[in-house]
Amino acid sequence: MSEGTAMEIVAAIKGGETTAVAVVEEYLARIEQADAEIHAFNTVTAERALEAASAVDAALGAGRDAGPLAGVPVALKDNMCTRGVPTTCSSKILEGWVPPYDATVVERLRAAGAITVGKTNLDEFAMGSSTENSAFGPTRNPLDTSRVPGGSSGGSAAAVAAGFAPLAFGSDTGGSIRQPASLCGVVGVKPTYGAVSRYGLIAFASSLDQIGPFSTTVADAAAAFDAISGHDPRDSTSINQELAPVAGHLGDGIEGLRVGVIAELTRRDVAGFEPEVVERAHRAADALSAAGAKVEEVSIPSTIAGLSAYYMIAPAEASSNLARYDGVRYGLRRPGPNTASMMTASRTAGFGDEVKRRIMLGTYALSAGYYDAFYGKAQRVRTIMIREFDEVYQDFDVLLTPTSPCVAFPFGAKSDPLTMYYNDVCTIPSNLTGHPAMSVPYGTGADGLPVGVQVLAPMLGEVDMFRTAAVLERAAADDADQPEDGGIR
Repeated sequence: MSEGTAMEIVAAIKGGETTAVAVVEEYLARIEQADAEIHAFNTVTAERALEAASAVDAALGAGRDAGPLAGVPVALKDNMCTRGVPTTCSSKILEGWVPPYDATVVERLRAAGAITVGKTNLDEFAMGSSTENSAFGPTRNPLDTSRVPGGSSGGSAAAVAAGFAPLAFGSDTGGSIRQPASLCGVVGVKPTYGAVSRYGLIAFASSLDQIGPFSTTVADAAAAFDAISGHDPRDSTSINQELAPVAGHLGDGIEGLRVGVIAELTRRDVAGFEPEVVERAHRAADALSAAGAKVEEVSIPSTIAGLSAYYMIAPAEASSNLARYDGVRYGLRRPGPNTASMMTASRTAGFGDEVKRRIMLGTYALSAGYYDAFYGKAQRVRTIMIREFDEVYQDFDVLLTPTSPCVAFPFGAKSDPLTMYYNDVCTIPSNLTGHPAMSVPYGTGADGLPVGVQVLAPMLGEVDMFRTAAVLERAAADDADQPEDGGIR
C-alpha cells in the first residue's frame, strides 16, 4: 500500500489485502530513497524489521492474534534502549554502545505487533529544540529542508512527516515531542508523567522525561498510547493503577466540555510569538466552541515563569544523570595519566557544547551557597505552578494554547541559547506539572508552514484530551477555508 495510516495498515494486513513484509519493504525503500537528505535516522534496522514482519505474517497465517499494531512500521528515538541495536543519544560519548536489554516501551510495541525500522536522530541527550545539536549532524524538516524539524525528537517527527514510518516515538522533557510535531505538521503526545514507563529511556531530567508517540492522525496516536501505557514495576515512578483506554472515546464529541484558553500564551500582543501562530490558536478555540464546548479565557500567571524554573531544574537533574558517563564503565574513553585526567578528556571529547552548557549550569545551581537561590527557588516556582494549574482544572476540563511560538525556522537562525530556549515556553508547563498535553496540526502560518495547537489536560486526563484533539482534527480542514477573523479576545 503506497500510503496509509497505522490503523489502515493494520486493517489491510489483518484483512489479507497485503502482508507485513510488503508494508515494511515499502517503508524501508522510502527511507533508502530519501533519508540521505532528511537524516531522520541514525540507524536503520532493515534485516531485523523484515524478520519481525515475517513473524507477524506467520502468526496471522496460523490464525493467531498478532496485536493491535500488527505490521505497523515504527521509528524509535535513539535514547530508548534496544537490545542488540546501538543506542547513542546522538552523542559521541555513547557512539556504538549496544544495550543488553530493551526499554519497556520497546517490549510493549513488539508485543503489540509493531515493527521497529530504525533509531532516529535527536539533539544530543535530548537537549535542544532544533535537532541541530546532534553529534551526527542535523535532521532536516521534510516540508522545507532549509529549516529545522524542531527538537529534541526531530528525527522522529521528521520520520513521520516524511512518510518513513506511520508511527514514531520520542521523549518529552520540556516539549521535545510536541514542539517538533508542531513544526513538522504531525500529531505529538506527551502523556501524564508515569503513564508510560521510563525503564530503558536514557535519562535527561528524571522528574520531567516522558515517552510518547508521533503520528499523522489522532486515532493513530491514541492506538499508540494505549499500546505503550500502563504500570511497569521496573519504573518506580510508574503509576500503579489501570489506565483508561483512549481510542474508544475519539468519537464522543465535546458537548459541554469546559475549555480554558490560557491568556498568557494566546494574547495577540504576547512577546516573541508569530501573529499567525496566535491566530491559529484563536481559530481552534472557535472550532471547539462551535462543536459545543464552553470556551473561556483563563489566566495562569506562573505559566511564563515556568521557562526560568525549567532551565534550573532540568540542567540540575542532567548534571546528576550524566555524571555516569565517566569513561570508566561504558561509552567513549580517552586516555590520561590518571583517573581524573582520563574522565576530563573523555567528557571533553564526548559531550557537545549544549550538553556541556547544561551540565555546568546544573552543577552551579546545585552547588553549595547557590542551591537555595537557584534550584530551591525553581522548585518553589514549580510548586506554585502545580497549585495554579490544579486550581484552574477545578473549572476547566482541558486548556488550549499554541504549541510553539513560531513555525519551523531556518538552520542557524536561533544560535543564541536563550532565543532557542524560548521555543519551549508553551510546552514546559505540562512537564513541570506532570500533566498530559498534545499538539494537533491546525492550519499554516508564515511561509505556509504548519502550526500546531496544544491541548492540555489534568493528571490522567488523556480521554478528554484525545477527544478534544479529535474534534480539532476534524475541524482543521474546514477551518483552512474560513476567513481570518473571530476568536477569543
